[in-house]
Amino acid sequence: MTSSVLKPAAELASTNTRRFPNESAEYRRARQALLVEEIELRRHIERVAELRRALPPGGEVTKAYAFGGEAGAASLADLFGSKSTLIIYSYMFGPQREKPCPMCTSFMGTWEEKLPDIAQRVSLVFVARSPIARLIEAKKARGWTRHRIYSDPSGDYTRDYVSRDDSDLPGYNVFTRQDSTIRHFWAGEMGAGTMDPGQDPRGAPDMDPLWTLLDTTREGRGADWYPKLSY
Repeated sequence: MTSSVLKPAAELASTNTRRFPNESAEYRRARQALLVEEIELRRHIERVAELRRALPPGGEVTKAYAFGGEAGAASLADLFGSKSTLIIYSYMFGPQREKPCPMCTSFMGTWEEKLPDIAQRVSLVFVARSPIARLIEAKKARGWTRHRIYSDPSGDYTRDYVSRDDSDLPGYNVFTRQDSTIRHFWAGEMGAGTMDPGQDPRGAPDMDPLWTLLDTTREGRGADWYPKLSY
């Protein structure tokens, strides 16, 4: 996208003819001003996505990581399947946890019905530090049938790509494979050190539709509510 050829956001917003019953002139003025910002936000999201896609080659993966899956042992290369791109979401369910993290579980539950679509383009797997039998039990408890889950029994992968000290933290990593070479492409690097005042650590754009949806409401995300494993 070349910004020099784009029409000003205000010009695009001026073409909006949407109106709703009984809205006030004050509301419409504010909504039109917000629409300008929404157009600019869309453009910024696309600029960031372009910068991400244009990253130079990441570090080559030279270590032989070993995972435990529902069908047995697997290498990092195995997780790609037939795809050239692999996404690994590391969720918080280490051996010290009695139950999986509610936030990770909520995020993962989002994808159950979308995984067939995602699988048309890339490989997406979920990895945690607990033994695979424990992960399978938790998966069944949620009623998930499409999630490809793996254990990182040694913690080698987790220490290299999620937490150096093997802390129970979430992680989102993307890998690419060209011929027989696997490289790290991108990871979410926003966290506690990059958050703004009054916000929980989160990335941008937010990949969890729960929070994106709540952002469209008057109440917003709130400051004292988080998903639970059951209600």
